[in-house]
Amino acid sequence: MAGILIIAHAPLASALRECAKHVYGDDLARVAAVDVAPDADPAETLKQAKEALSGVISANGGLILTDIFGATPSNIATRLTQADELRGRVRLLAGVNLPMLIRAVGYRGTTIDQLVQTALAGGGQGLLQIGSTAVQNQNPQLDPNAKDRYHHQQ
Repeated sequence: MAGILIIAHAPLASALRECAKHVYGDDLARVAAVDVAPDADPAETLKQAKEALSGVISANGGLILTDIFGATPSNIATRLTQADELRGRVRLLAGVNLPMLIRAVGYRGTTIDQLVQTALAGGGQGLLQIGSTAVQNQNPQLDPNAKDRYHHQQ
């Protein structure tokens, strides 16, 4: 089972892990979170992230999820993937959202390549525009003085 490390601006990483815990209960032994505070020392955060990743990575490898490409958490995560002992064993995805994480946790038993594709699909499929301007989906006028106050939806 692949391990998952979430590294994001504080408190997003921990919050996402807690949301996953809400769905999966205590079955998150191989899911860790590292929150990056605004004033955090990148070298110290890299050390924390290495420790967290070493605690979750498995023979199947590890998936690192970060929030914004090019930001400090992403840069630290990139440095993790470049470590000689981890090269080829971990993958990094930016733009983490809850659907991505939920999908990744559910598919930790697959190969790392399948896990990456499944997580990406979950993240993308979680982005939806909700709502409609169709008449049947609009609230009727509630103004008692409105001329058409007995509006019936069709």
